[in-house]
This record gives sequence, C-alpha cells and structure tokens, in this order.
Amino acid sequence: MTDPDIDIDIEALRGWIGRSIVASDTIDPWHAAAMHAALDRDGPAPAPGRPLPAGWHWLFFREAAPARSLDRDGHAARGDFLPPVPLPRRMWAGGRIAWHAPLPVGAAATRRTAIQDVALKRGTSGPLVFVTVAHEIAVDGAPVLREEHDIVYRGRGEAPPAAPAPAAPAAPWQRTLAPDPVLLFRYSALTFNGHRIHYDIDYCRDVEGYPGLVVHGPLTATLLMAIAADNAGGRPLAAFAFRARAPLFCGETLALSGGLDDDRAGAFRVAAHGPAGRLVMTAEGRLAEQ
Repeated sequence: MTDPDIDIDIEALRGWIGRSIVASDTIDPWHAAAMHAALDRDGPAPAPGRPLPAGWHWLFFREAAPARSLDRDGHAARGDFLPPVPLPRRMWAGGRIAWHAPLPVGAAATRRTAIQDVALKRGTSGPLVFVTVAHEIAVDGAPVLREEHDIVYRGRGEAPPAAPAPAAPAAPWQRTLAPDPVLLFRYSALTFNGHRIHYDIDYCRDVEGYPGLVVHGPLTATLLMAIAADNAGGRPLAAFAFRARAPLFCGETLALSGGLDDDRAGAFRVAAHGPAGRLVMTAEGRLAEQ
C-alpha cells in the first residue's frame, strides 16, 4: 500500500521554517549515571564536571507534553512547533553534530531549537517530507554543541529494503550486541520518548506494519559514537554525521564496526549492520585535535 494521493501543501509547511524555541536544563548527574547503566558501560559513571559522553545530550531538554496533547503514535501533536505533516509515520533519518567544547555533567545549559528546512521528496512508497531541526547548546553563553537532525515523514507503504552490505572483517573496531526490550524501555524513559514503535508491539504490527519493536535511531547513533570514542585514545569527538538506512528490530543482533580513515586528521567511518548484513546506519566523523 502506498500513499501517492495524499495532498501535501509543501509551501504551507515551509511556513514553519524559522520557528524557534529556547529551553534550559541541568545536565543532571543521575541521568548520566542511568544512561551509563542502561548501556552497561564499564567503570564509573561520568562525575559532575566531567564531559558528557557523545550522544548523551539527547537525554536532556525534553518536552514534557501533557498526555491529552499526544497523537496516536505517542508523540506530541503536530502543528505546534513541528509542522503538521499529513503523513502518519515519522522517524529520525539522520543528523550532523559538531562539538565546540565539552558539555560538563552538572552544568546549567540552554538550547535554542529552530526549524531549518522542510522539503518534499518522492520515494517508491509515496511522498516523503523531511524536516530539518537545528539545535545549539550553550553553557554560560558559550556554545558547546551544534546539531542538525533530519526527521522523515512517510506514508503507510513499506520502505524499500536495504541492500545487504556485510561489515568488512578487517575493520579494526568491532562490537556486537542485541538490544532487548529492557534497553528500549530504559532509553525511551531516559529520553522521555513516547513513540509507541519502541514499546507497544501491537501498535507496531497492527498500525505501523513493523514485525517487531523498533530500536531507536538515536540509540544506534549513540552506540556508533561510543565505539569511535572507545577507540580514540582519549581524544573526544569533534564531529559526527549519521544516516539511517533501515530499521533494526528488538532482539536482532547489531554489529558495529569501523576504523580511522586518516590517523593524523582523526577522520573515521563507522557502520551498524543487522542480520544477514542488513545495513542499518552509516556514519562518519572526526576526532578532536591532539
């Protein structure tokens, strides 16, 4: 089933470009410790004053939307800050992050968020609308992180399957894990993400047509950042760009792999694969200068 005839007034949706909001939050040590536990990381959790690990900023600045304002999928209703895209499915398509300075655990921070772009494209399963949201996080008025993340909206039609692309056996960085329902629940709770595809199996199958619970795209991206940081010799990440290629489902084995492209420049590439070599996510980044 496709949705080729859905009427999308892209010019009206582009009227949301430039809308912005500002939020304040404290980079709470408990949330950092909880994320450390959820990811089953070795050693002590990041203490106050220490840099927050890459990708963990998604735990903060979350919108606490009242239950009465939620859409059927568990997200906040569209048409307030995000444009009212008339396509039922929404997912993170990818993003780009640049770190200007560490984001310390315990710091008071502010985030300015703005709608940067809204674009209509056509896929084999029907229309796709991409909304790009830009975030700028600052501590004491000094910028520490800039991010752009792309949200894709699509119809009920199935997305084309990703072509198998097995990880190269020679990749120096390797890790495998199988995200389970507990990890998905804890990550949803820590990020206050009500999207039902991550915890409601009946909704996944009966409404969205997925065979199982969907692993969060940002969680996969965080795991890819972690494998790079764990092999960086103490150098923090300076930039990271990722693109979702296909869903990963709860209980499936996730294979993370990658390595440096250029040791002196700190450029690296990483990828996430599911069963049978299904390409789940690709990413590239750069380590901070030594």
